[in-house]
Amino acid sequence: MSFRLRWLAPFLAFAFLAAGRAAESREPKNIYLLKQELKSYVDSGHYMQDIAAVAADATKWIEQRVAAAKPGERLALILDIDETMLSNLPEIRRNDFGYVPPSWSAWVRSGQAPVIAPVREVFRAARRLGVAVLILTGRVESDRAGTEANLRAAGYDGWTQLHFKPDDAKETTGAFKAAWRRRFAAEGWTLIANLGDQETDLAGGFSERTFKLPNPFYLTK
Repeated sequence: MSFRLRWLAPFLAFAFLAAGRAAESREPKNIYLLKQELKSYVDSGHYMQDIAAVAADATKWIEQRVAAAKPGERLALILDIDETMLSNLPEIRRNDFGYVPPSWSAWVRSGQAPVIAPVREVFRAARRLGVAVLILTGRVESDRAGTEANLRAAGYDGWTQLHFKPDDAKETTGAFKAAWRRRFAAEGWTLIANLGDQETDLAGGFSERTFKLPNPFYLTK
């Protein structure tokens, strides 16, 4: 071995050791920093801008689809509620992005969730064009009174159907919603668009187009 290689060997060994230690690290990103990112995403206006972009695409598609409708088609729009029609951000931030079931239930039943305005415009465009609105929510039946009051106060009037999970439901929200879309299709509805903030709002078929709204705050099954 030459003098030059003998001189480099300790440094190469140290570099490989350091790389190995780095590769072994499995530490996720610090939760405090993640929460700061979420706050910045909301407070900067980017969150609402991203929602507005998806809502605009949905409205454009609905307008095009209505213009191409065949005689007798029963066109319908599927909407989710939480982080789609209504925002739970006041409750989410109050609990520092955590989920506290009793607090969440009280919040839902209070009917105070603010409107997500771009989605309300999709709702209004659909109704103006004669498209029925079928609402599917992961909320449970005992939330109905507060939810309906909240929706009306937020400017949503004229939906055709609103379905909640049973209070004792064992199935996932995704399975519940897919089953209802299958049922709607069997009843003769043409589901031209489906808007939701969760992949489980959209999975399972029976919609011509799906539109995924941003939600970096939580996931549902």
